[in-house]
Amino acid sequence: MNTGHGAPIPAKTRIANSMGKARVLMEALPYIQAFRGKSIVIKYGGSAMDDPSLRESFAGDVALLTNVGIRTVVVHGGGPQISVAMAAEGIEPHFVDGLRVTDAATLAVVQRVLAGMVNPDIVRLLGGRGVRAVGVTGLDAGLFTASPRHPQLGFVGEVSRVDTALIEALEEQGMVPVVAPLGRADDGHVYNLNADTAAGALAVALAAQKLVFLTDVEGVYRDPAQPDSLISRMTGPELDELMASGTVGGGMLPKLRSVQEALGGGVHQAHILDGRIQHALLLEMFTPEGIGTMVTNE
Repeated sequence: MNTGHGAPIPAKTRIANSMGKARVLMEALPYIQAFRGKSIVIKYGGSAMDDPSLRESFAGDVALLTNVGIRTVVVHGGGPQISVAMAAEGIEPHFVDGLRVTDAATLAVVQRVLAGMVNPDIVRLLGGRGVRAVGVTGLDAGLFTASPRHPQLGFVGEVSRVDTALIEALEEQGMVPVVAPLGRADDGHVYNLNADTAAGALAVALAAQKLVFLTDVEGVYRDPAQPDSLISRMTGPELDELMASGTVGGGMLPKLRSVQEALGGGVHQAHILDGRIQHALLLEMFTPEGIGTMVTNE
């Protein structure tokens, strides 16, 4: 029976697909223009560091960001890798309020894993996508000056000062700094830094446009027990209210504290993204819908 419809023409299908891709690119253009030449600081961790497909997705996102002229800085953690290395040496980990108690033996493992294993691995990953990545630690050129956080924590430090000269020089040359969160105190002692806190402090010092956290959750929940309470967007004052409510805990707490400090220090926007979603960075940066939670002073 003749239905009045002809068979699909392959050329028309290809054209329709191409037009769809063109629309996506045109939607991204205003964001590319707005962020070109601006710095963004990305805290890289969680599943995005471990899952092979997510690793490649992250590397591709960073490659695209840098190729359209966005200055990208990566700060990484390494908690799981440190725990594995400590177990191999028979060192039992201890935590206080989510922070790893760091004695001299633990600090030696932390330095070796962060600077000698995790950092160069990320540099190699990005280099495979053509990114001119350079591995640095907070010890290099006085990037992070640290102070002791609490005697109970041992060599766990707070960022007391940031010298961005090295990072800015690398950015000027079109390179992507990959930063391991270590700091040196004025007395010469090395300290283990929380990567979330280090990323926030660096974002403030660079006057970054955005601070981005890749996590293993969808975003920030008003009530963690209610999956439908995901917050897609909030202001700085709304974040202050949420923090004062006492409902935020666990690994989200240092991230949101860093967001508070970053916004207070002049960073325009902060994002808590689900790093388990492929191309999470691009979806948040270049689409009007975005994903995860965005916090802004605007």
